Amino acid sequence: MAEYENLLEIKNLSFSFKTYGGTVKAVRNVSLTLRKGEILGIVGESGCGKSVTAQCIMRLNPEPPGFFEGGEILYKGKDVLKMSKAELKALRSREIGFIFQDPMTSLNPTMRVGKQIEEVFHGHKDISKAEIHKKVLNIMRLVGISDAEKRYRQYPHELSGGMKQRIMIAIALVSDPTMIICDEPTTSLDVTIEAQILDLLLELREKFGTSIIMITHDLGVIAKLCDRVVVMYGGKVLENGTVDEIFYETAHPYTYGLMNSIASLDTDKNSVLTPIPGTPPDLFAPPKGCPFAARCDYAMKVCLEHPPEYTNLTEEHRSACWLQHEMAPKVDLRGKRKETV
Repeated sequence: MAEYENLLEIKNLSFSFKTYGGTVKAVRNVSLTLRKGEILGIVGESGCGKSVTAQCIMRLNPEPPGFFEGGEILYKGKDVLKMSKAELKALRSREIGFIFQDPMTSLNPTMRVGKQIEEVFHGHKDISKAEIHKKVLNIMRLVGISDAEKRYRQYPHELSGGMKQRIMIAIALVSDPTMIICDEPTTSLDVTIEAQILDLLLELREKFGTSIIMITHDLGVIAKLCDRVVVMYGGKVLENGTVDEIFYETAHPYTYGLMNSIASLDTDKNSVLTPIPGTPPDLFAPPKGCPFAARCDYAMKVCLEHPPEYTNLTEEHRSACWLQHEMAPKVDLRGKRKETV
């Protein structure tokens, strides 16, 4: 292992937004780790806190209206929340790359794409313009952009959706970052381009040992790409473990619900999928117990009144659910769930 066992370590992070309607508690007491060369998936429904958590790592959420209520974000052992503006600039431009969700709106329509990639080096005095230009063309070729010289001079509207996403990946990679955060990078792409982008990310990990955080609601992407998985709901982490543990040793009813709501390869085309009933919790006034209790088939009185503690099931696998308590009724979610991968 490298000098730091964990490249990134988030400890008890809480982040909220002040709005006219009150305070939105978007991220609540979240802890997770990312190791060198690892791909970590963060999965959950829309509004569960995935993207806010990821943007906290680089301090990209606007402050105000956002503010940290507590916790630490340790990158290579140093707390991001205590970094100066100069340190944050170096973190964003050299250490961590971010691939945003929608390339259609993330790219500047008035700038040529090559210049947008070059913007990463703005303020860097240790590299010449000629070196920057060469580096940009090389990274464009690396991410599979053909005829890089021509593409360099084009505007975003002249490129396809898949090509725009490759430009976004090039922007994230051009400074040779140690870590990349991907916020649903394949959401707006067709399945063929999606497969190409995922294969590209795997290739980058193999070639350069890049650590990747993949944020998605697509369990197929998780199964293909990730080593470990964090399941979020209502601003909290409900379960985390290796991919095999999450898929085949499911321990939380919410994870079970996610697995059961997707089609498998042998699902009959006329069959009806099983959605999770109800709606996510109101984060203006989060429930005092388990955030999933109101939608859970196995909820008990204690679930409504008290937040569950984490139970370590293996060295990697843990779950925040009262069903893991020694006095709880025994429920075998694994035996009840259909196969999905």
